Amino acid sequence: LYPWEWLWHEDFGIHLANDCVQFIEPAWKMLLSNKGLLPVLWELFPGHPNLLPAYELAAPLGDCYIRKPKLSREGSNVAWVEGGVVIEETAGDYGAEGHVYQALAAMGEFGGNRPVFGVWVVDHEAAGLGIREDTRRITGNLSRFVPHFFRNP
Repeated sequence: LYPWEWLWHEDFGIHLANDCVQFIEPAWKMLLSNKGLLPVLWELFPGHPNLLPAYELAAPLGDCYIRKPKLSREGSNVAWVEGGVVIEETAGDYGAEGHVYQALAAMGEFGGNRPVFGVWVVDHEAAGLGIREDTRRITGNLSRFVPHFFRNP
C-alpha cells in the first residue's frame, strides 16, 4: 500500500499523468481518502445519520472531539480529547497538511475490546462490512480484523 499523495511528491510523480501508466486504484481515490472532505460533507449534509459533525476548527465541538490529520493512515497522529485534555494519542508522520476535528462517538466495549464497523452503503443499502477492534480507543495498524459471516436464513 502506497498512498497517492506520497506518489505525487516522489521524483516519479511527474509521470503519473502519462497515459502509459496504469494503476489498479485510480488517482481520484486520493480525494476520498483526504479527511478534509469530512467538514465539507457535514456542511452539505448537517445532521445526516451516517456522518459525525466535523469542522476545520475544534471550537464548534467544545472541549470533546477527535483531532485527525487530513492525510493520515491507520489511525496515525490521531488525538482523542475529552474535557480539553488529550486522553489518548497515536504517533506517526502526519499532520503537516493540517487537521480536521470530529465529534466523539460513543463506542461499545466488549470483553475489553472496542469494535469499529466500516459499512459500505450503495443506494441506501448495506453492501459490505468490515469490523476492526482494539483495546485502545483509536484503531491503528495493529488492530485486529474480526472475521464474520452472515448466513441468509
